[in-house]
Amino acid sequence: MNCDVLFGFHAVKTTLKFDAVRAQKLMIIADRKDERIGQVIEMAQAHNISIERCNRKVLDELTKKAAHQGVALVCEPIKAKDESYLDALLDQLAVDDQEPAFLLVLDGVTDPHNLGACIRTADAAGVHAVIAPKNNSAPLNSTVAKVACGAADVVPYIQVTNLARTLQQIQQRGVWIAGTSGQATQDVYQASLSGPLAIVMGAEGKGMRRLTTENCDFLLKIPMVGEVSSLNVSVATGVCLYEALRQRRQS
Repeated sequence: MNCDVLFGFHAVKTTLKFDAVRAQKLMIIADRKDERIGQVIEMAQAHNISIERCNRKVLDELTKKAAHQGVALVCEPIKAKDESYLDALLDQLAVDDQEPAFLLVLDGVTDPHNLGACIRTADAAGVHAVIAPKNNSAPLNSTVAKVACGAADVVPYIQVTNLARTLQQIQQRGVWIAGTSGQATQDVYQASLSGPLAIVMGAEGKGMRRLTTENCDFLLKIPMVGEVSSLNVSVATGVCLYEALRQRRQS
């Protein structure tokens, strides 16, 4: 069976804290015995996860010479959620009157680094789930997990078969769909983003697909006053999510 290799203290500790059931083996550099390593070892022992001490060369090869900080966790691949999870989540949020739904939709983000960064920002901004189509989207893998700094273990990543239909179903639950487009007439700071909301970000370079755009309730743009015409999708995601968070905290 294929395995993911998570590396770095933050990613490893977050997985051991929130999703230890998929961890198979903790690998650490043999000559490292400091407090941070001790904390990770204690967490692994608490879940009866095997621990293997090895030399740096082994960890370098295992992590493809990434900045592993002397620790790596071999895991079963993290799995995306499906449509049934989204239904249950929306049911739960409908019962919780104190916290309106807050969703991030990624329409065709294929770069795992961008996906990881988007999931990390989604967690920081209090997003309840990230939704993406099954086709033409980055899968959850060790690169996503590393870039997300553990957020991939706590923010549900839901992959759906038909994104346009999913957006319609979300709308039927009373959630407003805000798409992002350079052709929008209002910018993100002019729109009302405080209620039940799903923000849709388009693919790198291409933006949202036509059917996705047609199923949005309204469109937003980020004001651009310099020479560049667009932002990286993960940066744009941060701008939009945090403006929504600001409004939600005020309301």
